[in-house]
Amino acid sequence: MSVTEIDVAKQEEFAGHVVQVLNDACLGLMTSIGHQTGLFDLMAGLAPSTSEEIATAAGLNERYVREWLGGMVVAGFVAYDPEKAVYALPPEHAASLTRAAGPENLAAMMPFLAMMGEVEQELLGHFRTGGGMPYSAYPRFQELQAEESARVYDLALVDEILPLVPGLTERLRTGIDALDVGCGQGHAVIVLAKAFPRSRFTGIDISAEGIAAARASAAALGLGNASFEVADSARLTGAYDLVTAFDVIHDLAHPTPTLAAVAGALRPEGVFLMGDVAASSRLEENIEHPLAPALYTFSTFYCMTVSLGEGGEGLGTVWGEQTARRMLAAAGFRSVEVKSVEGDMLNLYYLARVDGAAGEAGRG
Repeated sequence: MSVTEIDVAKQEEFAGHVVQVLNDACLGLMTSIGHQTGLFDLMAGLAPSTSEEIATAAGLNERYVREWLGGMVVAGFVAYDPEKAVYALPPEHAASLTRAAGPENLAAMMPFLAMMGEVEQELLGHFRTGGGMPYSAYPRFQELQAEESARVYDLALVDEILPLVPGLTERLRTGIDALDVGCGQGHAVIVLAKAFPRSRFTGIDISAEGIAAARASAAALGLGNASFEVADSARLTGAYDLVTAFDVIHDLAHPTPTLAAVAGALRPEGVFLMGDVAASSRLEENIEHPLAPALYTFSTFYCMTVSLGEGGEGLGTVWGEQTARRMLAAAGFRSVEVKSVEGDMLNLYYLARVDGAAGEAGRG
């Protein structure tokens, strides 16, 4: 189509869409500020208040708080009464913006946007040269991921995710050996160790800083059944009744040998519980996914890039169920069931066994 044949209505509609993208991107950063400063949490418990009252209660500078409030008002996040010059966070909005909302707190995802912006210029270079960036290029990732994971694990890991595997909760109560691959700062292991004191839990990660934080947390809670090691998941040692990996396999430099190592480490009747992104391996099947743009952005800025930076396969966030099933089968898992947890639109949970004891593989 030539320029003279352009559909003006479609052009204007798309231009409006791009303007909205710009506004929403800026709003994402402002939402990150509201989360990190605790302003959303504070305002959820306040009566309509002036910027001075909000700033004082938060221990923040009033001028910055006032400007932030302006952005929140024009975006429709915060209500404003111009006659009284007071601001309020509607409870319907607090349900998606505060820490009290748990997994429903979407504001907690916004700090990742700033983290990605910190590496944008370096990422541009890799568009020209290939390769990627090391894990160390993202110093805030461990902290952000720990907070994000905790929102899900605290509420759902014991009561909703583990019961996806029939009989697993009972076995954990009796006492088994479990390993968490890519444990980060160890929150999942700590949740499990507290819930099942007769079982023994080990977490491994390549990040020495993450392992140090995990050990400190376990020690502070007196958890003698939780241990943590700096280790390469592709070189697993030991034998386990349960191996878990939550939102990590697609990030790994070498997921193929890791999955093979997990299969080799499982005892008879052992199970591999893998949580990973709920997406398709086929682009056309992701177009209607409610978080598709975010998934491809996270993949480009972090998941794929970190894997490539370590000389790895570069699966990326959107590796998809089809690829996951193929890779699990190639690693030696004879039975693979795929299940979901209500309210968790981000993840699918793969129940994989080497001995095929779970029966026919399928979608749960």
